[in-house]
Amino acid sequence: MSKIKQPNSKMCFVCGLENPVGLKLNIYQIEPGVIEAIYIAPDHFQGYPGVLHGGIVATMLDEMSGRALMGDPSEPRFMYTGKIEVKYRGNVPINVPLRIVGKAGKSKKRTAEGWAGIYGPDGKLLAEASTLLFNVPDETLDSANLEELGWKVYPD
Repeated sequence: MSKIKQPNSKMCFVCGLENPVGLKLNIYQIEPGVIEAIYIAPDHFQGYPGVLHGGIVATMLDEMSGRALMGDPSEPRFMYTGKIEVKYRGNVPINVPLRIVGKAGKSKKRTAEGWAGIYGPDGKLLAEASTLLFNVPDETLDSANLEELGWKVYPD
């Protein structure tokens, strides 16, 4: 299956292409319910020298676990995290390509489970998270203007 690029927005910290301090991740669906992004973390996101800050690690895992449940980009399912459990298995390095994967888990009408992992250049799992997610309330989505937020697929 070919990769399907997922939407970005303007100011989201993780996927916002106009956020001057954001990660600017480009996310691709590689199969239904599975997404990935390749990311090279810059120096300014490090905690210890050469190591990505754990808060940034958790942020990427949080985003990717929820985005895996988004589904069809033309009718996205927006969710927020109610619970996240992060397991740091090793130092996540900066300045090297990292593969970040998100996978959809069990899904119900208003809730879902997700998983995400960050893999180093050697393919070793360096961090992972399991999440419990909730649908963003309809009244919140009704007041959101996705076009104004810049929510669309941008060419590479």
